[in-house]
Amino acid sequence: MKKPKQLERYFKGVANHWRISILLLIDKNPGLSVEEITDELNGNFKNISQHTRILVRAGLLNKKYQGRNVIHFLSPYGKKFIEFIKNFE
Repeated sequence: MKKPKQLERYFKGVANHWRISILLLIDKNPGLSVEEITDELNGNFKNISQHTRILVRAGLLNKKYQGRNVIHFLSPYGKKFIEFIKNFE
C-alpha cells in the first residue's frame, strides 16, 4: 500500500480538468506529442506543455524523445488512474 504522501503526489498531479483530458486522450492515442495533444484538445501550447510536465513529474505520464519530438505514454500509475476514472463514472 502506498503511503498517504505518495498518494498525494498522484492525486495532485491529476487534479485539473486539462490533465484529466490529457490522460484520457493519451489512453486512447498513445505516443502523442505536445503539439498533437494541443491540436486534439483545442488548447494553448504553453498551457498543455505545462500540464504534461506536471503529469510527468507526478509519475502519471512517461515521455520518450524521438528526434526533436517528445512523445507521451501513460505510466503504469497513469493506467491505474484511467481505471479509477472509468470505475468512478
